[in-house]
Amino acid sequence: MGIASEFKEFAVKGNVVDMAVGVIIGAAFGKIVSALVENVVMPPLGMALSGVNFTDLAVQIGAASDGKPVLLKYGAFVQTIFDFVLIALVLFVALKGINRLKKPALPAADAPPPSPPAQEVLLAEIRDLLKKA
Repeated sequence: MGIASEFKEFAVKGNVVDMAVGVIIGAAFGKIVSALVENVVMPPLGMALSGVNFTDLAVQIGAASDGKPVLLKYGAFVQTIFDFVLIALVLFVALKGINRLKKPALPAADAPPPSPPAQEVLLAEIRDLLKKA
């Protein structure tokens, strides 16, 4: 079996194609959630924090040979962690809502229980006849 035919067999397996579609959909959904966090959640949060921008936070740890300061930009790291937590929270809330829509409706309390299958009724009748004998 040649490499080309092995690759073709691998690439067209159902689970590989499903995984590829999942990755593509996941990337698109990630962009949607990132846009939601960046454009809808962060502006009011930035106003609530008096306009603090974490990405500007840094500590000078020295100077380069050309005289420019060497900065340890810990603010960018803090902002990335903050973005991750917000994205995870938005995803959690979105998925919780989606899962709630997928749950089957609860049966009505007033509905009578379904009748047993015909086989069970027949077996119950046979059992009752045997008890009489």
